[in-house]
Amino acid sequence: MSVQKIKLDIAILLPEIPDERDACVQRLVKAMQQTNGIEDVHVVERTADNPARLCFHYNPDRITLNQVKQLAEKEGAAITERYHHLVVNVEGITHQRKTNLVEASLQKHEAVKSVSAAATGIVRIEFDTRAADQEQVIEWIKEAGLVIRQLPNVPGKKETHVHKAGEHNHHEEGEHNHSHGGIFGKNTELIFSILCGIMLAAGFGLSYIKAAPQTISLVLYIAAYFFGGFYTVKEAVESIAKGKFEIDFLMFVAAIGAAILGDWAEGALLLFLFSLGHALEHFAMEKARKSIAALTELAPKTALLKTGNEAREVRIEELKQGDIIVVRPNTKIAADGFIVKGKSSVNQAPITGESIPVDKTAVDNPDISIESAERLDAQHRVFSGTINGNEVLEVKVTKPASDSTIARLVTMVNEAQTQKSPTQVLTDKIEKYFVPAVLILVVLLCFAFLVVDETFSRSFYRAMSVLVAASPCALAIATPSAVLSGVARAARAGVLIKGGKPLEDLGTLTALAFDKTGTLTEGKPRLTRIVALGQVSETELLKTAVAVEALSDHPLAKAIVRDGKERLKGAQLPIAHNLEAVLGKGIKASLEGDEIFAGNLALFESLDDAKPSKELEEQVHKLEEAGNTTMIFRKSKDYTGIIAVMDTPRAEAKQTLAQLKSMGIKRMVMLTGDNQKVAEAVAAQTGLTDAWGGLLPEQKVEAVKKLKEQEGKVAMVGDGVNDAPAMANSTVGIAMGAAGSDVALETADIALMGDKLSLLPFAIGLSRKAKSIIKQNLFISLGMVVVLIPLTILGIASIGPAVIAHEGSTLVVVFNALRLLAYKKKEMNATPANLTVG
Repeated sequence: MSVQKIKLDIAILLPEIPDERDACVQRLVKAMQQTNGIEDVHVVERTADNPARLCFHYNPDRITLNQVKQLAEKEGAAITERYHHLVVNVEGITHQRKTNLVEASLQKHEAVKSVSAAATGIVRIEFDTRAADQEQVIEWIKEAGLVIRQLPNVPGKKETHVHKAGEHNHHEEGEHNHSHGGIFGKNTELIFSILCGIMLAAGFGLSYIKAAPQTISLVLYIAAYFFGGFYTVKEAVESIAKGKFEIDFLMFVAAIGAAILGDWAEGALLLFLFSLGHALEHFAMEKARKSIAALTELAPKTALLKTGNEAREVRIEELKQGDIIVVRPNTKIAADGFIVKGKSSVNQAPITGESIPVDKTAVDNPDISIESAERLDAQHRVFSGTINGNEVLEVKVTKPASDSTIARLVTMVNEAQTQKSPTQVLTDKIEKYFVPAVLILVVLLCFAFLVVDETFSRSFYRAMSVLVAASPCALAIATPSAVLSGVARAARAGVLIKGGKPLEDLGTLTALAFDKTGTLTEGKPRLTRIVALGQVSETELLKTAVAVEALSDHPLAKAIVRDGKERLKGAQLPIAHNLEAVLGKGIKASLEGDEIFAGNLALFESLDDAKPSKELEEQVHKLEEAGNTTMIFRKSKDYTGIIAVMDTPRAEAKQTLAQLKSMGIKRMVMLTGDNQKVAEAVAAQTGLTDAWGGLLPEQKVEAVKKLKEQEGKVAMVGDGVNDAPAMANSTVGIAMGAAGSDVALETADIALMGDKLSLLPFAIGLSRKAKSIIKQNLFISLGMVVVLIPLTILGIASIGPAVIAHEGSTLVVVFNALRLLAYKKKEMNATPANLTVG
């Protein structure tokens, strides 16, 4: 018998994974491929109609369909049970180089399958629960010299595969001093550095006073060595213990070398500047961390839970789906939900970046199901962390605190910090080979006196100068500092960027693909044209249309009623009766003794002998060519007019696309399932360069692939739900209106939290600025090394100037990156002069 296939939903087999790209999917694939009778297993990516699945090719002579299903479910459950992820917020990672030591320390444990740390104090760990439980992993984190700020509050929870924001409590350890604390608390390193500088200055000053014994200067220099070298030695010992020769070790060797040669002042200067640079770098990265940590403070800690006619204060962790909370004027909304009573303006800037408060109102039916809430219009939905206006609101909770939009945003921003960008991966590789090369060069230079006419002390001094000059401090921090600042700035504006790769890629794009409905257009039809015929006035036609369509639940009918009533401004409307469908192409109703027919051309061509005129047909075709959907109205045998509706372009679409064009985006292509005429009509109104209509979801994927072949890189912009397959195949997937949408948040590389197309130029502008700063930082850091090494080898620059230039470049790089935190939206109009695409 031939091989047969079965497709099983990944979400059912591995219920806790974020998407089909998770490592656990590959573990399941590998495990099932080793099963007798299974010929092949592969991932089928999600489409508009189907979730992500695993396709099993099996031989029915050797294994039954039921056995395949049972084995897959059993193996999936075993993997979910076995592999857990932790995202932990820690203290003790004071600079980027420390992340390498933390990763090395944790990876030595066999149970840890992967680990990634960020300089802002976020550590992401995947571990095997058969080899260690969560408590053991937390102990290993502490053994790595870190203090935990926040912990998951359910250490033994078996179903926890991905740690979610909100599932933590403030651990009492978080109140202690971190690994760079001491007798002066968190500022100890900076104070030690300043004391080093004071001792150095005093010793140097006394050395010029003949009456002062030289011993005093020496004692002061030794004291300077102690204060300046305390943390340098501490970290050098830590790095050596983990089998790594980090920059702290190189600096310590250089300082000891200077002391051996009797150049105590230069050694003390080296330690002073290095420790000061460390302390300032720590301060700067702490600034970036606090910018991100501020997100966690957006949600209030308590809520007013309504029980009967009373409201009592409870912790937000106690709220459940279906609870009603009371939101007082000018206070933060405590949970995601929809308004069941009241109306107010809500400031959504903390989540979506919108600068103007948005009007919100209660739903017509407060008893709708929680499942239906996500489909509600935005005017009824609210998010945790947003700020109520001047009125009291009652909100029905749709998500627990741990799963709210702000909680998911915090989790994803934290995870984004641990994702290394392509440039950072490259610099890490360079550093891996660079440091040993420097050590070899330094050893060789120590023996230069054998081939050059100079003393050993001179050769040794030169070697120590080269050691200082070649230390790649600035290179290590160049990229991550910019990425962290960029991610933090984006989050503050309502843009979630999931790591360094999408941040870097977005800035190199010259082509964008857009979904139409809900992305470039409003996503709901609007009344666009009223064409009255014969003796009938536009007002009379509109009254008839509103009266008849009010009986229908069709979306087009609702659009005519909504916009028609707005145009009629409270005019007295007739009442229609006896609605019935006609031939599946329209409707019939009774109005003031007459039969009213409404429908498309096909209805009237097959209804009776009263056919529409050629002139009427031409008007209909003209409206439809412009992208409208038409509704013809007939009163008995007389044609009274045409009502046209259309999913109109967003108000900001044309201006946004013009901005993108001015930024150097050459191609802007719309991909839509609507017919080509509708696509071209929207393209003409918005300024798109291409419009590709009549596309099925799988054809959108092919269209994105075609664009990638033509342009090299392309972003797909959509709502993140129906567009997930196309997004997965693009260079960067961008979801709009991601606030409140779990699918959009999970599938996109970049999520625009607000339903605003205007956030797109800001995101691209920020990305380009970040890319530019990364390039500047690499130029500064590598340029300084390239200049200093020859100068120190030739003896032109000594330890003093070398360490000044070295630490200066590190600080320049860090503070240059921090400029991203102050990036303004108005900067996004600048077109990069030397944008490199590739």
